[in-house]
Amino acid sequence: MIWDNEVAREVWPRLMGGLQITVKVTLLATAIALLFGLLLAMLQRSRRPAVRRVSYWVLESIRRTPLLIQLFFAFYVLPEMGIMLDGMVCGVIVLGLHVGSYMAEVYRAGIDAVPKGQWEAARALNLTPRATWVSVILPQAIPPMVPALGNYFVMMFKESALLSTIAVLDLMGEARLFANETYRYIEPMTLVGLIFLAISIPSAIALRYLENRIAKSDRLSA
Repeated sequence: MIWDNEVAREVWPRLMGGLQITVKVTLLATAIALLFGLLLAMLQRSRRPAVRRVSYWVLESIRRTPLLIQLFFAFYVLPEMGIMLDGMVCGVIVLGLHVGSYMAEVYRAGIDAVPKGQWEAARALNLTPRATWVSVILPQAIPPMVPALGNYFVMMFKESALLSTIAVLDLMGEARLFANETYRYIEPMTLVGLIFLAISIPSAIALRYLENRIAKSDRLSA
């Protein structure tokens, strides 16, 4: 028989333990990505050309290299330079920075959508740069970004499976370990795929609903 229910029942508790790690990694990496993406977007608007150039090359360097290469570099190469990182810590940081570089574009678009008059009004009121960002620009820019940022959250959840390549026992890591121990692949890999679908599809539907609600609210307020 191709599918063995006994094997599926045996691997299930391990997958649930791995899922907890996957969710934890996703949440921590999302926090890093949100902050890093916002920082890059703000630096791109700096009045100092040197700051803009540095932030641009940081952004491009992260975007133009595969996530897997970044994970391997951080986990296997950095220790040779004296920088030791636990697999999970390494994965969270690299995943957060990688996705954050893409979130920066979402932030940039949201910030650019804020009417120029808002910037001019802030200058007329002699607001400090910090007060301008915190009190005027970001409160208007962030709400329309939420659906797009949410899509990257779902993407990060899926991309977290790559952390199994650096010995993180997340959902995919537990499935691979079980498969290597028992030489049974169909049950753990099928269940992992179903678990990812069971979480990703409702999340995508919820984000689409949220996007429609925001669009409807914008039309009513226009």
